[in-house]
Amino acid sequence: MRHLLLAVGALSIWGCAQILPAEVPPPTPSQGQAVVLDIDGTLTPKDINVFEPRLGAADALNSLSRKGYKIFYLTTRIPLFQSGLQDWLRQNGFPSGGLHVAQTAEERDNAAKFKAQVLATYAKAGWRLAYAYGDSSTDFTAYAEAKIPKERVFALKRRGSKTCQDGIYQACLEGWAEHLTYIEHEIPSAK
Repeated sequence: MRHLLLAVGALSIWGCAQILPAEVPPPTPSQGQAVVLDIDGTLTPKDINVFEPRLGAADALNSLSRKGYKIFYLTTRIPLFQSGLQDWLRQNGFPSGGLHVAQTAEERDNAAKFKAQVLATYAKAGWRLAYAYGDSSTDFTAYAEAKIPKERVFALKRRGSKTCQDGIYQACLEGWAEHLTYIEHEIPSAK
């Protein structure tokens, strides 16, 4: 039992050391609009299903990326499951983008504040936060604080839930597959 506890502790520390918040690059003249999103519960069916991608999520984000939007991922995932996050995104076909992972217990305990601070850094660097996706009321609080218009914020219903969590958003989506047509036909090119 003692060895198991030591192994779990080592993995927790190792997980923290492997993913550091990505630096916020300034926008380029041809790419200044971004899509921001949560990972757990948004790209996965529930916040506890950290290894299972939602059906259609990668297709939807790749469509947004092809339209010229930079993708920024935000998460307060616990350290034990942080270490493989970049590989998980790549292996499941998600487009490359900025990845910001909460590094402290304080950041994880106040997800809305952590995400709002990251988004404020992007806005200050000159990025236009064009669209946002989340599954938690803390996501929607951060997006409202970043002044992303309600019409450009979308909630995803967690597997097994009857409704989306409370917040300010345009629509509560069952999943990404139903939203792909909207992305392809309603969201303009960022180029």
